Amino acid sequence: MRGLIHIYCGDGKGKTTAAAGLAVRAAGAGQKVLFVQFFKDGTSSEIESLRRLGIEVRVITENLGFIWNMDDEELARAKKAYTDLLLNAEKEAADGYGLLVLDEIISAVNCGIVPERELLDYIICRPEGLEIVLTGRDPSPALSDTADYITEMRKIRHPYDEGVMGRKGIEF
Repeated sequence: MRGLIHIYCGDGKGKTTAAAGLAVRAAGAGQKVLFVQFFKDGTSSEIESLRRLGIEVRVITENLGFIWNMDDEELARAKKAYTDLLLNAEKEAADGYGLLVLDEIISAVNCGIVPERELLDYIICRPEGLEIVLTGRDPSPALSDTADYITEMRKIRHPYDEGVMGRKGIEF
């Protein structure tokens, strides 16, 4: 059966949490899972839990900095690093994986760090049974058109708006 495409998007909390939950469910059903994070350094609390469950996790641990502070050389290096992360995930996922989570890939595409065409081509030509999850804000119409599921997390209230910083184990 053809794997389906999931998008978890919106300005609310819970996109990565939903993706991690699906990864746990798939691993519990005996599927091989690859969880790839873009724009995160692997220190979020879900990463250790996923690894303990035997879920493969890929991140860029090198501090590439914030895009809005990058000069042209740094930006080119970040584009190469994140595009390579996607390409390597695509190759690895072809090796019998049932679920590929691309956490914050939509943000990477929106910032021009990962070419949307590269991602779309992979989604269209993915291995037959591979289910793919994309997370991030504001998916393009082209990405949305590929999705079988689109779930939007909408912020109604968040403590950050009152100055409460993210808390380990809850927001990260």
